[in-house]
Amino acid sequence: MNSFDLCVIGGGPGGYNAALRAARSGLRTALVEKDKLGGVCLNAGCIPTKTLLASAGLLRQIRRAAAFGIRTSENAEADWPAMQARKDAVTTDLRNGIAGLLKNAGVTVFSGHAAFRDEHTIRIDDREAVSAQYFLIATGSRSARPAFLPEHPAIVSSDQLLSLSVLPESLLILGGGVVGCEFAALFASLGVRVTLVEMLPALLTGFDPECVRLVAMRLRMDGVRLLTGTSLSSVHAGDDGVTARAGGETVSGTLLLNAAGRRPNTEGLQLEATGLTTGLRGEIPADTDGRTAVPHIFAAGDVTGTIMLAHWATAAAVRAAAVIAGETPPALPEAVPGCVFTTPEIATAGWTPAECAARNLNTVSGKFPFSALGKALAAGETEGFVKITAERGSDRILGVSIVGSHASDLISEAAAAIAAGMTAGELARTIHPHPTLGEALQEAALAVHGRCLQLPVRRKRPSPNPEGISLP
Repeated sequence: MNSFDLCVIGGGPGGYNAALRAARSGLRTALVEKDKLGGVCLNAGCIPTKTLLASAGLLRQIRRAAAFGIRTSENAEADWPAMQARKDAVTTDLRNGIAGLLKNAGVTVFSGHAAFRDEHTIRIDDREAVSAQYFLIATGSRSARPAFLPEHPAIVSSDQLLSLSVLPESLLILGGGVVGCEFAALFASLGVRVTLVEMLPALLTGFDPECVRLVAMRLRMDGVRLLTGTSLSSVHAGDDGVTARAGGETVSGTLLLNAAGRRPNTEGLQLEATGLTTGLRGEIPADTDGRTAVPHIFAAGDVTGTIMLAHWATAAAVRAAAVIAGETPPALPEAVPGCVFTTPEIATAGWTPAECAARNLNTVSGKFPFSALGKALAAGETEGFVKITAERGSDRILGVSIVGSHASDLISEAAAAIAAGMTAGELARTIHPHPTLGEALQEAALAVHGRCLQLPVRRKRPSPNPEGISLP
């Protein structure tokens, strides 16, 4: 029998990073992955979608070339098979990179499905047994399939949609969350007729409504039909595509993308052999250190049913590995950034103004539009804004919302500022290089106190800085 200090089950971002951390801390470490290293994020989620979105973004830029003084000899069009080939090359390179890192760190990698035989032993595909002093379960999540959706090849998950060899003529999307909106943006930009149905009143629940409205407007301008506050029913799939009822009308598509959410992957682990029980959605409850009800079995990432983001899974799993190694674990900050890779992008960290109000916090917000920023004008990316929300009195930054080009890159500074307990005044005093999009963060921080440098003063008003906070 193979014996280890730690066995990590799941080779996604959480799993492989935890294995690397544990091995570098001197633990004899094994990692078991039933499919491909990198998990859903690398092979059928984050990386493939962003690679395809990068191709679609370049296509958008080429089509706008004349506005930049560039002549193109012919109309640009998407080559879907070539886009797919590039996506596959990117994921293959990254997957090989992970394999190399694990090998160099001395992690033993097993390929196959893990199932517990007892609380200290697993079997891999009934082929071989692995025992360990500790286990870390990082098996991720999968698409949740609503019971009313029939089984048919025309009804696909995001994983299946990413592997299409031919673009569909039309696409019906169930769900207006991050996955649904990103795929709507991608396929609409490639000329596919897209209809998106969301039963809630608005898209992207949990994000700043002001940011969401701008994305929804852009989706509509790109030809996406948005049916919000509407349930999908009477779904029928056949050789000619999918039809359904949405409110009082019939909607259809060559394919239907199920983007109705995700659920933890715990089936087949035979957790009952360890004494562990799962929650209603199959999640494994765990504390902030990743400990489950069985002290030597840890869990992190999507499988715990908490924040389903790859970067959160990595942070939580690395913390668990540090705890297992007997080291001081890295802290897990509250301000976990979230991104939506639509056009324009949305990125947030901390709390929205509505979430602050729900916590009875007295706040003030400052907003700065990209349309007033030199770098945005030069790049032709003037859509969107940065909004900073701070607590009155303390001036502590509580939340930042960004909608616009490169929002996903800009949010890291905001997340660091919130984690460090920075005030809006401190961020405003931080010199930002010119000309950059990052200046919008400094200007929004100044706007919290009505001192934005690059916007005209429309009227005189009482100072919003009665506490005398030091500003530039």
